[in-house]
This record gives sequence, structure tokens and C-alpha cells, in this order.
Amino acid sequence: MNSIKRNALAPLCLLMTQISIAQLTIGGEFRPRTEYRNGFGSLISEAAEPGLATSTRARLNVDYKMDAYQFYLSLQDVMVWGENRQLLPDDENNSFAVFEAWAQLNLGSGWSAKLGRQVLSCDDQRILGEVDWTQQARNHDAALVRYAKERFLLDLALAFNQDFDNPSGFQSVGNAYMTTGFFSYKTMQMLYLKQKWENWSASLVLLNNGFQNFNDQTNPDGLSNLQTVGTHLTYSKGNFGLTANAFLQTGERQGELDVKAAYLLGLDVNYKASDKIGLSAGLEVISGNDGQTADETSAFFPLYGTNHKFNGFMDYFYVGNHANSVGLFDIHASTNVKLGEKSSLLAKVLNFRGEQDLPSGENGLGTEVDLVYSQSFKGYGIKIGYSHLFPSDGMYELKGITEADTASTQNWAWIMLVIKPKLFTTTKTD
Repeated sequence: MNSIKRNALAPLCLLMTQISIAQLTIGGEFRPRTEYRNGFGSLISEAAEPGLATSTRARLNVDYKMDAYQFYLSLQDVMVWGENRQLLPDDENNSFAVFEAWAQLNLGSGWSAKLGRQVLSCDDQRILGEVDWTQQARNHDAALVRYAKERFLLDLALAFNQDFDNPSGFQSVGNAYMTTGFFSYKTMQMLYLKQKWENWSASLVLLNNGFQNFNDQTNPDGLSNLQTVGTHLTYSKGNFGLTANAFLQTGERQGELDVKAAYLLGLDVNYKASDKIGLSAGLEVISGNDGQTADETSAFFPLYGTNHKFNGFMDYFYVGNHANSVGLFDIHASTNVKLGEKSSLLAKVLNFRGEQDLPSGENGLGTEVDLVYSQSFKGYGIKIGYSHLFPSDGMYELKGITEADTASTQNWAWIMLVIKPKLFTTTKTD
């Protein structure tokens, strides 16, 4: 009888041992955002009506950690209020998705391997970032090998994308990758190195993206490879801080478009004036197309970065637009004021000019003012934003609309609620 009891208890003891060295966290996110768009992304005409809509991002996140590995799953749906009719049996917009699904193997001595759908984010997210402002956000299907020790970090990411939705079509075109647009790549190789010191940090990014080449019918599996190389530097001491970016692009974009010495240079200076006031000023120069042939360009594009974070919150540049244009010269200044223990106000002013002149000789594009108020409560937060664009003559020419046909006011306002509940967690015990 005792032997039977011992045999019955053995699996239970094994299960308890597994639970004792594991940690499970289940959380979620509920993020509705209402936007009033009256010139967001591009100039709105006098004849057009402003847009008002609400979208919601809902996520369920599962994080399971053991000493040997970590498993993470994030399910997501993005819903625009009213996009589906009543009693619709299916989501006709097909917005439900697996945002992240990966496993990370801990290999020891600072090494790990992360496999699956994941976020790739580096430094200030200028070239690689989650793009969390968008409700759908950005992910990559990739393998990431990491080495981290003390103040040194090395990441090597590799990806090979394919589509098996139509097996017969897939076989007929070999390994051709049929997904296009928004710099969707077939192959990707990324090496990221970062070193920290007492006051300094420096990182190096080497990124190659292979885009499917459909122009060469004799080589349907051919690739147009674009290389992006650059560094991100930070310095901080006392109340003073500095950040700098320097990136170069060369190779070929989608469609065998030759890229010749395209560049991005940025510098920002930060100063903490008091416990409640932070000041910042800086500039960014992004090269544009300076009149090469139709097969060549010197225009830089920041690819997979969180571009909403840069060059104004109204997204007039490099957010699904401005991909092969006159470039950008952006001078900006901002202040972040702590209004209370859980509230703050960000105010930012940006002046835009083309890095090259437009055909008319104009290069002034305008000035944008961004305001964001943030308030945290117990368990949730609210953000409220307002942006106003004052376009210059060059902006009308760039966007292909006359000043007479453009609405006199170009603005954008939004309010967003963020709730991130922790639904369940276990306590790890050694």
C-alpha cells in the first residue's frame, strides 16, 4: 500500500518541483484612442471634412519563465469602433493576430537564443523599433542570438521570410517572396553591438535587408540588398545629456533602385533645469533625392524605426510617406514639465526644411507644435495630445495642393486610455 502511495505521489512531486522553479505571468492591455484628424499625415483640403474615430488595441500576454528557457505569447486585436456591422459572425477586417510568439533558450555564460515572432528594438528606435504608437505595432519573424556580459551587448538577428498560403503558386515561382510594400524584406541580417561606460555609451548597427527582385525575369529568386550602417552615442553627466545618431545607406532598394551614400545625422542636447523641468534641443538631417536618374537615389529612409517619435507627431515624414523625396532638415526644441507627482506636459516645436530645394526653389516646409499631457492613476493612465501645423510654401508644393485649396487650419487631437492589468502571476522560488 505504501508503495502504491509513493508511486502515486511521484508525479505530483515532480509537478510541484516544476512549478517551484518556474514563473508564469498572464497580463493584458486595453488601449482605446480617439483621434480628430484635420491634416494628420498630409494637408487636408478646404473641401474635405475632418475625421473623428476611435480604435482599440486589446492584448493578452502570457510569459512563462524557467531557468533553461522563456516562452512568450502575445495575442492582439485592433478594432475600429463600428467597422463591423451588428451580428457579424466573423471579423471582416481580419485584425486578430499573434503579435509575439517566441521562445528564448538560455545557453549559459551570457549567451541566449530567441526564436520566433518578436520585437527588434535598438537604442532610441531610430532604425529598429516596436512602433508602439500604432495600434498594430511592428514585429519580426526572426532568430536572435544574444551575448550579454556586464556592460557589453551583442545581438545577431537572422530572418528568411516566405509565404506558404498557396503551395502550388509557391512551387511555381521557387522561393519568390510575394509580399511587398513598406520595405517588407525576404531576408534580413542584423548585427548590433553596444558598450557602456561610466558616462558614455556607444552602439553599432549593421543591417542588411534583401528585397525580392521582380524586375529580372531571368532570375526570379534574385534580391535587391540594402545596407544600413550606423552608430548611436549617448553621454550624460549631472544634469547634462547628449545623444547622437549617424547612419549611412547603400546598395539597392526594392525595384533595383540604387542607393548612393544616403545618410541620417542627428544631435540632441538635454538639460535638467530642475526637478520639474527638462529642456531639450536638437537637429536632424536626412538626405533626399538630389536629382539622380530614375534608377538612382541618395534618399535615406529610416526603415523599421519608430518614426512617429521623430520629425513631428503629425507624421508628415517617413511614416509610410516621404520615401524618395527631398529629404529633411529638422530643428526642434522641447520642454517636459512635471505638473504633479503623476502628471506631466510635453511641449515641442519643430521647424522643417527640405534637405534639397523643391523644383520651384523653395525648401521651407513649415513649423509644427506638439503638446502631450500625461496623467497616471492607480492602475491606468491617460494621455491627451494636440498638434498644429503651420505650413510654408514648400509644404503645399511637396504635398501637391495649392494654398488656396488647403484648409486654413491643419491640426490633430487625440485622447488615449491605457490599462495594463496583471491577471495572474506565480512567485518564483528556488
